[in-house]
Amino acid sequence: MLPAIEDTAVRATFAGGRLLRERFRANDADGEFDAHDVKAAADRASEERMLSVVESSFPDHTVYAEERGERAGETSEYRWVVDPLDGTNNYVAGMPSFAASVAVLDADGPVLASVYAPVADDHYLARRGVGTRYDGTPVDCESDRSLETATVGFVIGHDVKRDGRLAEADALRDTLADSSKRVFSSWSPTVHWGLLARGRIDAMVTFAPDEEEQHAGELLANEAGAHVRRDDTRDLGVFAASGSLADALAERLAVV
Repeated sequence: MLPAIEDTAVRATFAGGRLLRERFRANDADGEFDAHDVKAAADRASEERMLSVVESSFPDHTVYAEERGERAGETSEYRWVVDPLDGTNNYVAGMPSFAASVAVLDADGPVLASVYAPVADDHYLARRGVGTRYDGTPVDCESDRSLETATVGFVIGHDVKRDGRLAEADALRDTLADSSKRVFSSWSPTVHWGLLARGRIDAMVTFAPDEEEQHAGELLANEAGAHVRRDDTRDLGVFAASGSLADALAERLAVV
């Protein structure tokens, strides 16, 4: 079953991603804007393409899609999480950092993830217990860089903005900025999870992240050997290229 699921997930992310690339290059910026987010027409168009691939192959599986919501399947063995456009704000602003992603979950959590960043033409694929591949080549994130020389991505979920936790998020980010070489706020988390998986950045820190990106991103990182530290009481996670870096980040963030 998993080889067929993998094939479908890859086809779905490429179908959505190629459509996004075509529309992006045509200067598409159509969307509905509010104080916290933007819903682009490209989100819906990509989602339709991706769902067509997934649901024609596995009509009995449960599928959650960011725009449509959840469609319960006849079997509960697998649940698909489809993010048709991770990085919508980037997309409508003309910044080429965005992706189409799919995560597939079973009773034990994420089992497969496919992420396609179409402008860079980067594809990441992870399967639990098998590893992470970048454009077909196995990768790992191991690094000996210290916290002072590290580049760290920081991800906050939409609920942080809605629930009045922005002050805490700002304090966490300031601590990261004071401690590391560089911290950046990620508006396209799956793209940056991929960079962590192949060792281009050193860590990702997440604060109440959104499901659509987190399942895929965590699997990419975990299967590439990331070291994980969690504070579940705060919904705070550290994913780093070494155990010493993970410990150092967790220690600094614990006192915020």
